Amino acid sequence: MVEEAPDKAEQEAYSLALMMMAQEQRSPHNTKRALVEQGIDEAVANSVLERINAELAEAHENEASKNMLYGALWCAGGTVATLADIGYIFWGAIVFGAIQFIKGLYDYTKK
Repeated sequence: MVEEAPDKAEQEAYSLALMMMAQEQRSPHNTKRALVEQGIDEAVANSVLERINAELAEAHENEASKNMLYGALWCAGGTVATLADIGYIFWGAIVFGAIQFIKGLYDYTKK
């Protein structure tokens, strides 16, 4: 499916909505209401907010996946280094990795 490029009015509404949500800490509902009050068509406002919500969900999923990957690497690396019996126990890496992995897993499933 080819996504069509947004027109100028939709792009301006997108920029305005991002500013309202990021800088002014407005909720999506309040942002939509403000966009409509400024003369932006309700369908365009809905489209813009759906796009922003999809982008936020994708960023959240990417961050959770990254935490799971790095957490698993730290935990596995600490375990391998400990089992290699080089005279140290790398419990910090193991615990840190496990916590980071669990946090990523929790965030990933919390959609």
